Amino acid sequence: MRFTVNPYVFNEAVSFTVSMLYKPTQPILSGVLIEAISDKVTFTVFNYEVSAKMQITADVSKPGRVLVPGKLLANIAKKLSVKEVEVSFDEHDSDNQVEIRNGSAVFKLPAMPVAEYPEIPTLDTVSGEVVGQDFVNAILQVHAAASNDDVTPVLRGINFDIKDNIMTLSATDRYRIAITGINWQPLNGQPDVSFLVPAKVVSDVSKQFSHVEKIQFVIKNEDDKQVIGFIGDNKIITTKLISGIFPPVHKYFENIPLDHYAVVNTDDLRRTIDIVSAVIDGDSAIKFTFQENKITLNGQGGEASQATDEVFANLVGDEVTVGLTPKYLKDGLNGAKSEFIRISFFKSNTKRPGAILVTGQRSKDEHDEKSFKYLQQPILLMR
Repeated sequence: MRFTVNPYVFNEAVSFTVSMLYKPTQPILSGVLIEAISDKVTFTVFNYEVSAKMQITADVSKPGRVLVPGKLLANIAKKLSVKEVEVSFDEHDSDNQVEIRNGSAVFKLPAMPVAEYPEIPTLDTVSGEVVGQDFVNAILQVHAAASNDDVTPVLRGINFDIKDNIMTLSATDRYRIAITGINWQPLNGQPDVSFLVPAKVVSDVSKQFSHVEKIQFVIKNEDDKQVIGFIGDNKIITTKLISGIFPPVHKYFENIPLDHYAVVNTDDLRRTIDIVSAVIDGDSAIKFTFQENKITLNGQGGEASQATDEVFANLVGDEVTVGLTPKYLKDGLNGAKSEFIRISFFKSNTKRPGAILVTGQRSKDEHDEKSFKYLQQPILLMR
């Protein structure tokens, strides 16, 4: 194998694939598979769960394939000068080394046993596509609500529900639920479908495809081939779907209260939360008292520390006091992506306060009709 390529293009391909190496469970899975054919070179990683592939254009003088240590290759790629890169490997050479030349610099690294590398998932017909920036924004809105609990795998995923040309994404960790929707363009007769994708992978997809105009999906949700593929420009990421049934979170958004809510400036509320959070410990709750024309925040921490502040707000309905985890509430504020926030109050049949619903608000008087909704369960305050 022998090819020459632009150093920036080479570094981009190596950096992308190596970034998707998720703690390899076997030494062979720490490698990057390089395949050169015609005028294309493909870089691939795979760990039986997630794969990443990027294809670049290069001057291939001798086709071939080789497996090299991923982190070592990435370290080399970062150090390359602006001069052209030449990569070569002779499988009949007893040294069994890959050579990388860049100007006067010469790097040699060991070739790994490519025959032992697992078969990489193949993708079939594209199922549909979404606008890249819409997808990135949607992941930012719901990802924070996904669970980090290893005990319940289905809660570690983001649920995708495709119906009537809308892709609805939702996540929950039992304490809050985030949900949003974006336009979906079906291709090749793709029917309505639901699938559950690991939240970490989805987050990485949104980062790697942040500048992609369109993101295409290949959905293989069959009994023995439960795989989702994301395609953006010359990059492909695949991952196994999470098996199991995602909770029916949509039912919690029924009967949204229309007559009991507060409207507040998002940045003002965020700053006030930060101020009061200075004294609290970890994920302790802050007491929020919603009154006419204001919200009063009270936080208590160790060593008898206490902080109180207030922010202007418009309240519709009765006064209410709830305990809220500040980090969770800020995730909801960030997800709404609007100048004002509407916090609606659900009624409760118990002594525990009802849940709150965070949605966007265009202005103090005009409610935002965007699909993002964020439900947070209050914490019972100690009297």
